[in-house]
Amino acid sequence: MNEVFAAAEEVQGFLRSKQWTFCVIGGLALARWGQPRTTADVDITLLTGFGTEEPFIDVLLERFNARKNNPKEFALRNRVLLLQASNGIGIDIALAALPFEEHATARATEFDFGRGVSLLTASAEDLVVLKAFAGRPQDWIDLEGILIRQNDNLDWDLILMELAPLCELKESPETVDRLVELRDQLTAE
Repeated sequence: MNEVFAAAEEVQGFLRSKQWTFCVIGGLALARWGQPRTTADVDITLLTGFGTEEPFIDVLLERFNARKNNPKEFALRNRVLLLQASNGIGIDIALAALPFEEHATARATEFDFGRGVSLLTASAEDLVVLKAFAGRPQDWIDLEGILIRQNDNLDWDLILMELAPLCELKESPETVDRLVELRDQLTAE
């Protein structure tokens, strides 16, 4: 995990030098808020807006090696730029533009992981929204860990307010119901 933290510090330092708006999400943020698990890469949300992604992509590709052929085209099509830190660790940079992503980066706070590592991570509530919205099997396992560790501290009004419109866009309103059921199940235990 030390190599992953080193990669996170490298990319965070670069993004800060550009004064860009971002936050760490994924496994590293999960280590702060949920049940830590091994992660092999660094996940970042970078606020780029819609239609203004290319300058960000170009600057990032000048600094970091790409992990895909035609990385710019891939990033523009999939809204994620797949890079590599100098130590070989993968860096996934989500190109953020939605109001929720703007809110999430604004709510991000520093967290001291120890050993001199401090990273700007998404809030617990925003990580819940991101995980529920992604909805992969591992995300639901991660969500359970976050809810077990943070449930009493979570702002559920904020979570539901941010998640509902995203689920409408994705045409998956059942995601909100599934999250509420998981919360209620864990609260009852």
